[in-house]
Amino acid sequence: MGMIKEFKDFAMRGNVVDMAVGIVIGGAFGKIVSSFVADVLMPPIGILLGGADFSSLSLTLQEAVVEGGEVVKEAVSINYGTFINTVIDFIIVAFAIFMVIKGMNAAKKKEEEAPPAPPEPTKEEVLLTEIRDLLRK
Repeated sequence: MGMIKEFKDFAMRGNVVDMAVGIVIGGAFGKIVSSFVADVLMPPIGILLGGADFSSLSLTLQEAVVEGGEVVKEAVSINYGTFINTVIDFIIVAFAIFMVIKGMNAAKKKEEEAPPAPPEPTKEEVLLTEIRDLLRK
């Protein structure tokens, strides 16, 4: 029973929960970026490169063996087009994270540079100022 309570205490600590949320959101963000690269970014790049679709680029090392209309041995190929898509995914994700962190650092720096507001005058100072102003009149 003590081990279950200890595990529950561990799993419910703030850092663990925050990390879990970050991992889930990061996974979803990764899917969004992968879709962006595959469905939005790569088609125009493929057109610019003469209609090439990177995901289908591959180097065949061994052809498939077909006997009697049946595949006896599958083809062996290096799918470097998929690798190119994955590298582009990584670069976009890394750049997006860089921009977010750069923005956060800039906001934090501005917050640190902002001078603190002058302290409010005490009641005594306000009263003395009023007395001074009345004496001037």
